[in-house]
Amino acid sequence: MATETTTAQGGDQAAEGSSLVFHPMDQFIVKPLFGDGAVGMFTVTNVTLWLFLAIIAVVLLLVLPTSKRAIVPTRMQSIAELTYGFVYKMLEDICGKEGVKFFPYVMTLFMFIVCANFLGLIPTSFTTTSHFAVTIPLALAVFLTVTILGFVKNGAAFLGLFWVSSAPLALRPILAIIELISYFVRPVSHSIRLAGNVMAGHAVIKVFAGFAAVAVISPVSVLAITAMYGLEVLVAFIQAYVFTILTCVYLKDALHPSH
Repeated sequence: MATETTTAQGGDQAAEGSSLVFHPMDQFIVKPLFGDGAVGMFTVTNVTLWLFLAIIAVVLLLVLPTSKRAIVPTRMQSIAELTYGFVYKMLEDICGKEGVKFFPYVMTLFMFIVCANFLGLIPTSFTTTSHFAVTIPLALAVFLTVTILGFVKNGAAFLGLFWVSSAPLALRPILAIIELISYFVRPVSHSIRLAGNVMAGHAVIKVFAGFAAVAVISPVSVLAITAMYGLEVLVAFIQAYVFTILTCVYLKDALHPSH
């Protein structure tokens, strides 16, 4: 009996000794902004705050610098104009002139995701785009917009998107099922790609930060954090770009559904 007790105590001590001092996923916990109560449907949380700050950032970067439209642009106006031209050309190249009418929507998506991603790189901030509760509505909005637009503009001809006319006749029904499944998977992959990449990078940085407390490996850990942070700066932009360019591709399918 004494042996069993000793073994149990030893197991508990080993479990305590092996537990993580730091928890990389704690940074993604949604918490009430005021008080410590439960999070309800109308609770103002840290997510609410940083989503609002992302909107403010978009206004500060685009609306205010271009309000005067100076002939000799300021630095901020130049950044706004370059961003405008970048997104406009991407949309025009993929969708053609017909897709330019959706520029305000695509531009808003790109700027919101970029600002949310970069705000999440500020120490002690909250990365809203790491949560599916944010990325799934964005992806669903794109999916519904594309689907409704496709049927409104093309009617039943929109179903031609799923019919691969260039394939052998015997394979077309099978390919149609595959195309249909892949179409409905779009919002899933669209949202997971953004949230997963952002979440993974932040978690890795937090892991390296935890090891920085160990004196022996702290220099290596600091170098790893610096490298990962630089990579995350690229990821913040690239993921916004990927989300936006996929939106343009989906809009092209709605405007020109023939396979």
